[in-house]
Amino acid sequence: MIGPLVNASAIILGSGIGALFGDKVPERLQTRMPVVFGLASMGLGIAMMGKVQLLAAVILALLIGSTLGELIQLEERIKGFAGLLKHGMGKISSPPDSTMHHHDYMDKFISVLILFCVSSTGVFGAINEGVTGDPSLLIVKSFLDLFTATIFAIRLGLPVAMLAIPQCLIQLILYFSANAIMPLTTPEMIADFSAVGGLVMLATGFRICGILTYPVANMIPALILAMPVSALWGYFVL
Repeated sequence: MIGPLVNASAIILGSGIGALFGDKVPERLQTRMPVVFGLASMGLGIAMMGKVQLLAAVILALLIGSTLGELIQLEERIKGFAGLLKHGMGKISSPPDSTMHHHDYMDKFISVLILFCVSSTGVFGAINEGVTGDPSLLIVKSFLDLFTATIFAIRLGLPVAMLAIPQCLIQLILYFSANAIMPLTTPEMIADFSAVGGLVMLATGFRICGILTYPVANMIPALILAMPVSALWGYFVL
């Protein structure tokens, strides 16, 4: 159970550093580093997409999952949660960048939430540690999250630290349920799950870099559907 705790600690530490000492970070670093984080997300996404086994199943899961996300307006619901965090933390800490428009704040907050909580690296890393006891994948993710939290907390404030809570809960659930999940999976299902996660990570990277404005959070249900769709496609079609 080392990985989820290390990952959550990295977010809290990075957010604290960014919120408290952000005024000492050069403006050019604050502006340029998010582009690096976006490129890192895209790079991870491309690497995960390369593991695809059943391309048709991956695309189908992405289409169905994204449609469901749009229908239930998942990103709008997450924005409501983000607004509560922003309001609550504003009462006990200095406010985030007052020059940032509310829409820009929410856009960046959602992108960071996806990076922290539902990246395929974090999900698979938690499952992998639950089965093998190896936390290395989550520890590697923690390094990226530490720097990401530091830079984004300069503009977004301490609400970034609160993202450690849903991230840790998701990873702990996956960790403890791994022994039940893994016997039901095949290498093809895991590979296709990684590919769907890679597509979400790629879209998140585009959004962080300001290239894409699509509500990426609406793609999250595709991660839930990836393995079942892959299994059904392999059973009925192949």
